[in-house]
Amino acid sequence: MAKNNEKTYWPHMILGFLTIGLTLSYWTVKSASSMPVQESNQYMLKYQMADMNINQIMEKKIAFDQAYNINILDVETMVMTDNVNSNRSQPNPVKLAQGANLFSYEVIAKNGTKVSDANVTFLLTQPHSRTEDKFFLDVPYVDGKYQVKDVNITKAGRYTLQLRAEVGDTIGYSEVSAYLKP
Repeated sequence: MAKNNEKTYWPHMILGFLTIGLTLSYWTVKSASSMPVQESNQYMLKYQMADMNINQIMEKKIAFDQAYNINILDVETMVMTDNVNSNRSQPNPVKLAQGANLFSYEVIAKNGTKVSDANVTFLLTQPHSRTEDKFFLDVPYVDGKYQVKDVNITKAGRYTLQLRAEVGDTIGYSEVSAYLKP
């Protein structure tokens, strides 16, 4: 009878692969759960509400854009040089001031008349975070323009100025990038 002195290593390999798989699974879950996830606030709505009602939102936006324009007034912009590798030009961002800021908007009909009875809301937000959001409901119409006063900005960085104007059954949106230098 012949003795078989060869050892088989395949049970050790299976156990090793199982250990590596469990370790990588644990690491993936741990690293994914440690990264914060921010909800989108495009159209000044939660993502789920915008997703469920996107057809109505787009219809109202198209109707608004055919009849009205939204313009931001009296702001200083920063001159940005376009990325030479990009084929898309980017508009210059609004220059923000440390502390209190004032933003003025006008809603103008295509025939040139100012709209004074729009329901206007304003949101100052950062592109990838909602922690510094400042929301203003029912922006008042003062001296021929919609004015958002006393917007206190303390943290330097990129921001987005979002305005939503509702005139009748139409809703228009304005989204302007802004920046506060450190």
